Amino acid sequence: MIKRICTVLITTSVAMLSLHAGAGGTELGLPVADAKSQGMSAEKLAAIPEKIQPYIDQGKLAGAITAVARNGKIVHFEAMGSMDTERNKPMQSDTIFRLYSMTKPVTGTAIMMLVDEGKLSLQDPVSKYIPEFAMTKVFVKEEAGKLITEPVKSPLTIQHLMMHTSGLPYPSNAHPVSRAYVKEGVNSGGHSGLTLEEFAKKVASVPLMYQPGTEWKYGVSMDVLGRIVEVASGQRFGTFLRERIFSPLGMKDSGFQVQSSEVERFAANYGRTDDGKRLIDDPVKSRYLTAPSQESGGGGMVGTAADYLRFAQMLLNEGELDGVRIISKASAREMTTNQMDPKLGTAPLKFIPGINMEGVGFGYCGAAVMDGVEQTLFGPAGVYSWGGAASTDFWIDRHQKIVGVVLTQMMPTNSYPTRRILMTSTYEAIEE
Repeated sequence: MIKRICTVLITTSVAMLSLHAGAGGTELGLPVADAKSQGMSAEKLAAIPEKIQPYIDQGKLAGAITAVARNGKIVHFEAMGSMDTERNKPMQSDTIFRLYSMTKPVTGTAIMMLVDEGKLSLQDPVSKYIPEFAMTKVFVKEEAGKLITEPVKSPLTIQHLMMHTSGLPYPSNAHPVSRAYVKEGVNSGGHSGLTLEEFAKKVASVPLMYQPGTEWKYGVSMDVLGRIVEVASGQRFGTFLRERIFSPLGMKDSGFQVQSSEVERFAANYGRTDDGKRLIDDPVKSRYLTAPSQESGGGGMVGTAADYLRFAQMLLNEGELDGVRIISKASAREMTTNQMDPKLGTAPLKFIPGINMEGVGFGYCGAAVMDGVEQTLFGPAGVYSWGGAASTDFWIDRHQKIVGVVLTQMMPTNSYPTRRILMTSTYEAIEE
C-alpha cells in the first residue's frame, strides 16, 4: 500500500520540477503559481488529496492524479497512491491514462477546426461525407424480431452527431437498435478489426433509434465524426489530431497507442468489486500497445494529466494557448455552451440513469451547464465538462477561469466520488 507520506514526496518533487521548466509550458502542462496569488486557499485545496486518500488506503482505488488551474496557472497538482498495484509502482505526474470518453471533446475540436476552415458545416447532412447514411431509416417498433422503420423526417446532420441527438446508441442488449449494432459487429472500442470507414458504413446500415434532434442518447456519434474528419480533411483521423491539435499544443503523450518505450508510464486499469478492485487491463499486455484498426473519436485516446490540462486550458482560453490558435473564439464559445433545443426541457440528459441532470445541457461533445442555473451535479452555470469510463473527468469554468482534471483508472465511471470531491473542494477554495 502506498502511504500518504509517499504521495507528499511525489507531489513536492513534481511541483519543484515544474517551477524550473522552460517557457511555453511546464512539466505539469501549465505554469505553477501560489494558490493565494490566484485568489484561492492553499489550505482548502489541500483537502482534495486528504479526501481521496482514504479510498486508496482502503484498496478501493489504486491511485489518482488531481489538478486545478486558475487563470492559466496550476494551483494544485497531486499524484496519489499507485499507478500499478501489482508492481508496486507509485503514481507519477506523467503517468499515461486511458481517457476513454474524454476523447470526445478532442473530436469535437477537430470538427470545429474544419468548420473554421470552411471544409464543412455543422448543418451538413452526414450523408454528404458518408453516402450510406442517405438510406438510413428510423426505428418505430420491433415485431417478431424484425425492426419496423419509417423515413427520416429531417436529415441527420453533423450537429446532431456533436450533440448525441442523432439516434446512434452504443451497442448493447438494452434496445432493438443497440442489439442490431451487436449483430452487425458495430464495435467502437477501436480494436474490432474495422477501419473507421467500415465502421461508419455498418452504423449506417442500422436504423436510427429516433428521429434526429428529438432526444439525447449517448452513443457512437463521435466515432462517426472521426470518419467525417477523415473525409473532409483527406487525412487519417489520428494523423489529423496529431498534426493539428496534439503537436501544436505540446500534448506529447496523447494518441491512440502507448509506444513500447513508454510502457513503464502506463497505468494499470481496474474494475470495481464488492471488496475492492480487480485488474482488468495489465499495462504490459494491454491492447493499447498496438495500433488500433479504428481510431475511436468516442473513446480511444490515451494521455497524461499535463496533456489534458493544456487541451482544457485551450478551450477555456476560447481556442488559443501560448500563442497557438486551434479554433476560433466563436467556435470555442459555441462548443462549450449549451446548444440543446429548449423543447427538450431543462434536463435533456435525463437518460443518464441514477443522476439528477436538471439544469445540465449539452454543447458539442460535452455537457454544458445551462445559463441561469445556480448549481448542478456538474457544477454551476458556465461549466463545460465530460468524463471517461475509467473514472477520468475534467471541467472548465469560463466564469471562474478554472480548469479541473481528475484521473484514475477504475471502471465503471463514477465508482467513487472523485470528481465531486475535486469540484466541491475547488469551489470552496475560491477566495476572490
